[in-house]
Amino acid sequence: MGERRGGGGGCCPPMDLMRSEPMQLVQLIIPIESAHLTISYVGDLGLIQFKDLNAEKSPFQRTYATQIKRCGEMARKLRFFREQMVQAGISPAAKSVTQNGIKIDDLEVKLGELEVELTEINANNEKLQRTHNELIEYKLVLEKAGEFFYSAQKSATAQQREIASQNVGGDSIDTPLLMEHSISGDASKPVQLGFFTGLVSRETSMTFERILFRATRGNMFMRQVAVENPVIDPASGEKVEKNVFVVFYSGERAKSKILKICEAFGANRYPFSEDLIKQARMMTEVSGRLSELKTTIDAGLTHRGSLLHSIADQYEQWNILVKREKSIYHSLNMLSMDVTKKCLVAEGWSPVFAAKQIQDALERATFDSNSQVGAIFQVLHTRESPPTYFRTNKFTSAFQEIVDAYGIAKYQEANPTVFTVVTFPFLFAVMFGDWGHGICLLLATLVLIFRERKLANQKLGDILDMMFGGRYVILMMALFSIYTGLIYNEFFSVPFELFGRSAYACRDLSCRDASTAGLIKVGDAYPFGVDPVWHGSRSELPFLNSLKMKMSILLGVAQMNLGIILSYFNAIFFRSSINVWFQFIPQIIFLNSLFGYLSVLIIVKWCTGSQADLYHVMIYMFLSPTDDLGENQLFPGQKIAQLVLLFLALVSVPWMLLPKPFLLKMQHEQRHQGQLYMPLQGTEETLQVDSSHEPHGHEEFEFSEVFVHQLIHTIEFVLGAVSNTASYLRLWALSLAHSELSSVFFDKVLLLAWGYNNVIILIVGIIVFICATVGVLLVMETLSAFLHALRLHWVEFQNKFYEGDGYKFYPFSFMLLDEDE
Repeated sequence: MGERRGGGGGCCPPMDLMRSEPMQLVQLIIPIESAHLTISYVGDLGLIQFKDLNAEKSPFQRTYATQIKRCGEMARKLRFFREQMVQAGISPAAKSVTQNGIKIDDLEVKLGELEVELTEINANNEKLQRTHNELIEYKLVLEKAGEFFYSAQKSATAQQREIASQNVGGDSIDTPLLMEHSISGDASKPVQLGFFTGLVSRETSMTFERILFRATRGNMFMRQVAVENPVIDPASGEKVEKNVFVVFYSGERAKSKILKICEAFGANRYPFSEDLIKQARMMTEVSGRLSELKTTIDAGLTHRGSLLHSIADQYEQWNILVKREKSIYHSLNMLSMDVTKKCLVAEGWSPVFAAKQIQDALERATFDSNSQVGAIFQVLHTRESPPTYFRTNKFTSAFQEIVDAYGIAKYQEANPTVFTVVTFPFLFAVMFGDWGHGICLLLATLVLIFRERKLANQKLGDILDMMFGGRYVILMMALFSIYTGLIYNEFFSVPFELFGRSAYACRDLSCRDASTAGLIKVGDAYPFGVDPVWHGSRSELPFLNSLKMKMSILLGVAQMNLGIILSYFNAIFFRSSINVWFQFIPQIIFLNSLFGYLSVLIIVKWCTGSQADLYHVMIYMFLSPTDDLGENQLFPGQKIAQLVLLFLALVSVPWMLLPKPFLLKMQHEQRHQGQLYMPLQGTEETLQVDSSHEPHGHEEFEFSEVFVHQLIHTIEFVLGAVSNTASYLRLWALSLAHSELSSVFFDKVLLLAWGYNNVIILIVGIIVFICATVGVLLVMETLSAFLHALRLHWVEFQNKFYEGDGYKFYPFSFMLLDEDE
């Protein structure tokens, strides 16, 4: 993998990630009898991205539509089994224990039989459960209505005895006038009262009673008794609070109305006898049936559980087999049928290094399928742009995802990931620098890394899943934060003399009150990072502001120069001399004539200790370039150097703008003068020429479009050089904000609580400090610094060289089936 790529010669470092893998368009001619096994072996290999050669056909018109439909039906049955297992609280076994060699046809029959059996068990269980619930309600009706009838009969007997005793005593002033009439009424017309018993939802019971009253015009009597515990409704299967009711009515019209109202309210009616002996017999009968049903239901559930356990043991194997088959037939549907109907023709992209492995897989498929004719493998020459494929590992994959989120790299252009692995966590750490906070991040990340095998197979939720995927990014961010925290000399905002004693000391006791006025230098400079004496002094903020602001400019100019240098590597690799002379050179001159010069002035000022005002130098370099610098002169000949740099910056703008469109037009005209038909080149050369930076190779050349595009690109770079440099000042701003927030939490929470000499206040202060540190500094500040570092890479760094208009290599691989799901 360390070989040089394409026509780049020795211009680029031989890294796996620096350039995407060389790709080739391959054609496979597969005999139809070995097609299924061949695609299966290719899927195990996972190194071919098939092209759809039947794009004009609908899914139903393709050769293997029936097989895909069968696989879809099997997948539906497996989803049904999964739902049943979830309901029963059964988890599929991680590995199948038996039947490792089951075929798809046998599996289809088996799944059908299991579905029929499970459906029948569910239907029978549902019927039995419904009957069981109805009998429970019936038993409640017998109990509650029986109590009502018993109490009613008891009170009626008592009233009759009282009336009889009053009649024996003769008439009195209290005897009712209609008593004789009522007792000796017309026996030929007895009052016929009917009644219904049942249960109704307690929520609708009052409405139910009111409707009954109005419908019968008051010719009814209703009695309700609440059931203590919720009961399972036979119709819905849900627990509902219900009341037992008894309704007395007179007449057939009232009866029909009550029946309709009961039906409308979902009130379940049950037969009931006034005879106590019959009630007792019915109660005994219902209790016996309930016990029998309970035994039957338990036996059915046991059988269902054993069936689901047997399915769970094989579920994962069956699921993988069905997914594989479905994906194989999807791929076969992308192949075109040969005119003889005996071969399938496949085309697809694969890495150059995979050619031998693919040929071996084809040979194995031919042998294992007992085919008389072997599959043919050949490389096709094309001018189509190949997909982009980087071979990553678990460490580099997260960094590659960060770059891919901006845009997939164009085929074999320089990959920013090589540098992002270092620059991204470093710029994050510049904004987050505190070695105490860095250690907290490191410990949290180490937990994810040491438990990665266990966590990789668990569902962690969206946020935790993102953290786990980027665990190595966070690890690098934590390590760099510790490094920059040691440079800033901040541990939760507290400085330490870790690398030696401070270079300064107090002249007398009067300099202790946060001032550097009385400090004198008593030793060598502090060996590493910021001298701890600066922290807490009155000049701390001006000193750190100046240091971090200048450092941000230096880092920004360095990274932007790196981006422009990478554009040079791209131009050399793709053999585009126009981009070297009329893009790289004027850009590097323009940027360094202004901001490269500013960086040199910063370093010279640091080295010499000069008091020159760099703002004044840069502003008057444009406004009054011929004026004397006076006290702002940092080195001899600075005025002439500034005039030369200003002239170069002004020249580089038309240098970027004008020549390139005219040269591209001239190249296009030369290419199309008698050269419409060109001989085929080698695969790599063809791909490289096609993917060069000349945008109008074999399309109609529009000079106006090219010129406007170049104008926009020039304006964007010139203005971007200023705005991008200013954008790097966010490193200074966020670093200062993080430091000040950390200092506020430490001084105003922890030290303040410590000063009260009260244990309770101290404990509360520690809890508040921990919550503020974790919530604000370790979560919000981490996210903020991450997003700002992301923006610096996407906008300020990558736009100098990265086109990002490619498309990703998605091979047909069984390893990716779960991700696709």
